[in-house]
Amino acid sequence: MGELTAQSPMEGMLPTRIGGVALREVDLGALTLVMPYRGADDALSGALEAAHGLRWPDAGRMTGTTERGVMWFGRTQALLIGVEPGEGLAVHAALVDQSDAWTAVEIEGDRAAEALARLTPLDLRPGVFGAGHTARTEVAHMAASLTRTGEAAFMVMVFRAFARTLVHELGAALEGVAVRAAR
Repeated sequence: MGELTAQSPMEGMLPTRIGGVALREVDLGALTLVMPYRGADDALSGALEAAHGLRWPDAGRMTGTTERGVMWFGRTQALLIGVEPGEGLAVHAALVDQSDAWTAVEIEGDRAAEALARLTPLDLRPGVFGAGHTARTEVAHMAASLTRTGEAAFMVMVFRAFARTLVHELGAALEGVAVRAAR
């Protein structure tokens, strides 16, 4: 019987740089969808703090970092990133391993927001969508999560099966922005 070897969904496509904007794959490590049981929000928040030193995020926000954090992921849902959930969390919430379901790309550079604006309906101006803001949205017609991770940096997450499409669409948008900037 053949042996299976884990591969990155972005194998051979990233990192790359187009028009001064860098694209790189982000390894998020363990990803766990956390959905609190009815009435257990406060207890879950305390358990998260005790187990991981992380707070439950407000809607549209992220606490911690993309290496170790908690990202709002929809109404009464959050994504625990980079750590295996502590045992105490299961008492207060349903936990679903999402580690192999998603892939993530960081897009960083002065024209990153301009390129993303071609692919998503979100208002990405820093005063509206600042660092730590996150949204479930569409990016080039793909279901996605988009998070501003810095002044000129974003993380885009899509289902693993759309890795190649995401890289293609981001590349096309960046090329369009670069051509327009060169004029």
